[in-house]
Amino acid sequence: MERLNLKFKKEISPEIKKEKKLENVMQVPGLIKIVVNSGIGSFREKKEVVESFTQELANICGQKPYPRQAKKSEAGFKIRKGDTVGLAVTLRGDRMWAFLDKFINVALPRVRDFRGISNTAFDESGNYSIGIREHVIFPEVDPNSVKEIRNLQVTIVTNSKDKELNKLLLHKLGLPFRKDLQ
Repeated sequence: MERLNLKFKKEISPEIKKEKKLENVMQVPGLIKIVVNSGIGSFREKKEVVESFTQELANICGQKPYPRQAKKSEAGFKIRKGDTVGLAVTLRGDRMWAFLDKFINVALPRVRDFRGISNTAFDESGNYSIGIREHVIFPEVDPNSVKEIRNLQVTIVTNSKDKELNKLLLHKLGLPFRKDLQ
């Protein structure tokens, strides 16, 4: 069992239940999945670069990414319906906890001029999204062999729609929120 998952079950969940005076431990928000997305639009015609980035994303997440197709044609971007425009990985269970642990404790501290993440990136469903400008912050990626630097979007999906409870959960899990916005 992963370290962060064990910490959630043994420490964080009872703390949140006591702090928010919840009647049942099932009312404590939990993580369902983490989705990692990246667009490949600028180099989708270069097969070698796409294969290289697919392998890098697989190494980062520990799971093979699946291609995302365009839902409609867009002449201005030279995209036809069905063309591959991005890659995505959906992580659940132990892989999700391992990725989140690595993301919080290894990758985020490697971001240049990092001052914390935004407090306002929750959607109406209570999920949290973080944009990463360079995928080379992950230790699995060798910056010297990268053919193209790509952006990543990491979405943390929870089972609660309460943004305040979700923010408390993510804070206790170790996500470094910006101090000036709290």
